[in-house]
Amino acid sequence: MSQFRPMSPQRLAREMLAREMLGHQPSHPSKVPVPVARATVDCAVYVDGKRLPGRFTHESGVAKLRELRAEGRSAFVWIGLHEPDEHQMQSVADAFGLHALAVEDAVHAYQRPKLELYDNTMFLVLKTVVYIPHQSVEQAHEIVETGEIMVFVGIDFVVTVRHGEHSGLAAIRRQLEQDQNQLRLGPFAVMHAIADHVVDNYLDVTALMEVDVDKIEEDTFSPGSKTDIAAIYLLKREVVELRRAVTPLTDALEKLQNEYRDLYPKEVRRYMRDVLDHQLHAAEQIASYDEQLTSLVQAALAKVGMQQNADMRKISAWVAIAAVPTMIAGIYGMNFEFMPELSHPMAYPMVLLGMLLVCLTLHRIFRHNHWL
Repeated sequence: MSQFRPMSPQRLAREMLAREMLGHQPSHPSKVPVPVARATVDCAVYVDGKRLPGRFTHESGVAKLRELRAEGRSAFVWIGLHEPDEHQMQSVADAFGLHALAVEDAVHAYQRPKLELYDNTMFLVLKTVVYIPHQSVEQAHEIVETGEIMVFVGIDFVVTVRHGEHSGLAAIRRQLEQDQNQLRLGPFAVMHAIADHVVDNYLDVTALMEVDVDKIEEDTFSPGSKTDIAAIYLLKREVVELRRAVTPLTDALEKLQNEYRDLYPKEVRRYMRDVLDHQLHAAEQIASYDEQLTSLVQAALAKVGMQQNADMRKISAWVAIAAVPTMIAGIYGMNFEFMPELSHPMAYPMVLLGMLLVCLTLHRIFRHNHWL
């Protein structure tokens, strides 16, 4: 076995110089952490329903909060993040004491709407939906797009994490900042405002989807219209996606209203009951659209089958009409010298007239039986 010999200083210097000249890079470069500020949309401290002036980070916000709480003032921090990575989310989690399981869900997204309680922190996941305008379902490639909002609610903080480009919360923040009485209710007032906005958007999207469903139904049962099963399947798929995004939130809101009702202010509880009512209405509407489209798919398939049967009847009728003159012409096309009526001067016109009468008779019979 050969022994390891250490590299001489001269050789080591030459190797390092050669690597430097060749631009040698480490095979696994270390990843530089991205600052939390890159993922921060807004961070503010609220005292007695008013936003404090100035810009805050998650760290300076927590420091200011401790200072205000030490003075006995009612305050909380609201930081909004957009698609943070693991390092950014962990830094915020360390500042606010968020649970590791909830932090993992917030980073990786694609979560089912749910409500969970970790120690003194409530974690709510909501799916956001947006309706994509289109001229007709037949020309659309996608009708509904989804995103996510995760809400961490503690005694004196709110952390919102968004995934997707259409789930902005800036308008909700501005609306709350104009209503000091609402903000005085604390972090749970923010959670209510977000849930209320998301659920109201569900109702708007379901109203637009209803127009598409009614149009597809009208086209399916209109006399003489061609049934586009592909369009029905597309709308059915989008309704199923919408149902998966909306329906699970019902359990979360019912859990918040019943099981966790004592964990947040009574004033907010009344507002959350209204949100639950809207959520139930949206879920029922989407379920009815799903059932309606299932019936439309079956009706469209039956209509296509009936159209095919009608086409086959027409083809069969025309074949029967064409068969009679073909048979007569085939008989008289045989090369026989002695055949009855060949020498008759009116034989040819009589044969043509007979073909015409038979064809007209068959055509009348088929029309009477609705084959043609």
